[in-house]
Amino acid sequence: MCRLHGRAGPSARGQGPKRGPWTGEALGRFRGGLSTKIHLACDGQGRPLAFTITGGNVNDCAQFEPVTARVGVKGPGPGRPRSRPDRVAGDKGYSSRKIRVHLRKRGIGCVTPERTAQIDGPRRRSETLCRLDRAAYRRRNVVERCFDRLKQNRALATRYDKRARHHQALVTLACLRLWLPTDIADTPW
Repeated sequence: MCRLHGRAGPSARGQGPKRGPWTGEALGRFRGGLSTKIHLACDGQGRPLAFTITGGNVNDCAQFEPVTARVGVKGPGPGRPRSRPDRVAGDKGYSSRKIRVHLRKRGIGCVTPERTAQIDGPRRRSETLCRLDRAAYRRRNVVERCFDRLKQNRALATRYDKRARHHQALVTLACLRLWLPTDIADTPW
């Protein structure tokens, strides 16, 4: 078989070598190819408190504890930062028994709806279901709006950076910019 310019190339049928994971670069193979996920915790006003960056193939439940462990809000007086919120709101991706037990041990309220598969088991066993505070769950869109404001940075939305530490630095800068007053944050650099 003749190759262009005598160089070896990948086979036309995709029989080339398998590509492994991109270790340490927060890239994972997902539906559209290589992607990155930002796991974020924010306060009730949509300001980011803590985040982690992983490959796109990492489950949300796996990053819940690392993100909540990084949360620390400095109070008005002296002392340690507060790391325990009153309650945590999340979508069905964060509905697992492990997360509920973790929150219950720390005395944190959970405002996360259960998945249908989780509801069917306790119904068969005549157990009580978790009650969902619907008014508090409606406030979950604050997190989505925080992501929308973060992704106004084009380089963050499209991930131009190849290295994970560069991408993490860009996310940190975007988060810091959200904490600035609006008159300072809107000025051109």
